[in-house]
Amino acid sequence: MQRSAAIALLRQHVHGDALVKHCLATGAIMKAVAGPLGGDPARWEEIGILHDIDFEQVNGDMEQHGVAGARLLTDAGIPDDTCRIIAGHNHFLHTAPYETPVEIALQAVDSASGLITACALVKGGRLSDVTVKTITKKAKEKSFAAGCDRSRVALIAPLMEIPVFYSHALAGLMEIRRELGLE
Repeated sequence: MQRSAAIALLRQHVHGDALVKHCLATGAIMKAVAGPLGGDPARWEEIGILHDIDFEQVNGDMEQHGVAGARLLTDAGIPDDTCRIIAGHNHFLHTAPYETPVEIALQAVDSASGLITACALVKGGRLSDVTVKTITKKAKEKSFAAGCDRSRVALIAPLMEIPVFYSHALAGLMEIRRELGLE
């Protein structure tokens, strides 16, 4: 699926600007880390863009989130393996260990996208002023971007050092910074 088609599908089900931006950010970071982790950047970006497609539909109900999204995506003709990854990304519902690089990356990226965006916002919306050092420092402040689950970000460590992950994540977000309303 082309990026534009994934975004169009997302926008059929997600209307809140903040959630759309979160999904776009997650997609951009997934694309950025795919290559270094041996994945297909286009496919990983699609997974990132579509991972929260059901969040508004289920009203944030974590007993349904992911599973409902997989059903929506199956109905839209998305391949089963992509639907399975999206169904399993809700760590409140699926407690089995994440084993594949794409599953692990989605866990880390889903949380890190908000952390890095928050870093940009405290820099006046200038993502270009955010550095790996900034992200690392702010990640240590538990009250900063409190919704960022640092333990989910840490899952990437066996595959990629955290500062390297932040570097790729930042580069991915820079690619779409204007879509995110950041400089």
